[in-house]
Amino acid sequence: MGAGATPVREAVSARRLILAAKAAAAASVAWFLAPYVPFADAEYSYYAPLGVLVSMYPTVAGSARAGMQSLAGLGIGIVLGLGALGLVSVGMPAVLAVAIVIGCGLVVGGIRMLGAGGEWVAIAALFVLLLGGPQADEFSLSYLLTMTFGFVVGILTNLLIFPPLYLNHASERLTALRDAVCRALRGLADAMEEMRPGDALSRLRANLAGELDAAVEEVRMAEESTRANPRSHRRRRDRRLNSTRMTALERTTRATLELADTLGRAAGDGGVADEATRRTLATAIRASADLVEAPAGDARAPQRLERAADALDTAIAELGREPAGAGAVEHARADAFAAASWVRRIVDASREFVGATR
Repeated sequence: MGAGATPVREAVSARRLILAAKAAAAASVAWFLAPYVPFADAEYSYYAPLGVLVSMYPTVAGSARAGMQSLAGLGIGIVLGLGALGLVSVGMPAVLAVAIVIGCGLVVGGIRMLGAGGEWVAIAALFVLLLGGPQADEFSLSYLLTMTFGFVVGILTNLLIFPPLYLNHASERLTALRDAVCRALRGLADAMEEMRPGDALSRLRANLAGELDAAVEEVRMAEESTRANPRSHRRRRDRRLNSTRMTALERTTRATLELADTLGRAAGDGGVADEATRRTLATAIRASADLVEAPAGDARAPQRLERAADALDTAIAELGREPAGAGAVEHARADAFAAASWVRRIVDASREFVGATR
């Protein structure tokens, strides 16, 4: 979802509903088949749906990773719980044993390699300690095997039934970021000409930074969704294009944020140079927005690139002609040159993108 998506829209998005339906079906299948798991007591079949829930992630790779990490956390927790039971059997008060398994479980669960499985260390240890009783060995084995069965069912369900692939979602989010950058650049051009106050630029920076974060996360999720996914083999071109777009747009967005910061600082100091310089810089910024707006493979992109480069050269030439008069605002020329350098970075990022997608 986009940076401005509401919690309700996120909850009822198509991919979330599909994930929920798959998890519900997998949990039912796991619970129904769990009594037939070898060496596991049918009494503990309810752990199988729990294993499905733990392993059901938005991507196949995420499901496999979460399953393996959770199994590791469970195994460590079971060992910890059995050790605590041993201490109770030789006279340790149960209340102290509970404190030990919780404390040690949380400490061990902090190991970064355990990832999602870290939170299961203390839980598994507590279950074994409190529910294992005289048949702790049997309970532990059934617990581990039934949860493992649930993991397997969840991962297979995610792999075999509509394995999620989020390349289109990433492309849409990148387009939204591109549009946001273009709006921001045109807003900055207006601010340059109108000497707009810095608070408006602060809001612009905050909105654009949120769009960038959303796009980075969406592209990361899309890339992860291609791993171990049989549907990804026919979408290699889309993967490369998303990666190329992300690289160009990330550089462009960060340069735009720096440009906004420069103009905001200049507004506080009294403005950027004189009117002629502001006008030529504003023209260069608008031309860079037109360039960024060009989609991949656009036949007119080279012409947009040429116009943006020419407009920037004109602005820099104007800066070179401007005399530093006695009444000039302090730092005005430095801010103007800084603004031009950020526009240059935007043009350069787009130049590489145009060359890579022609």
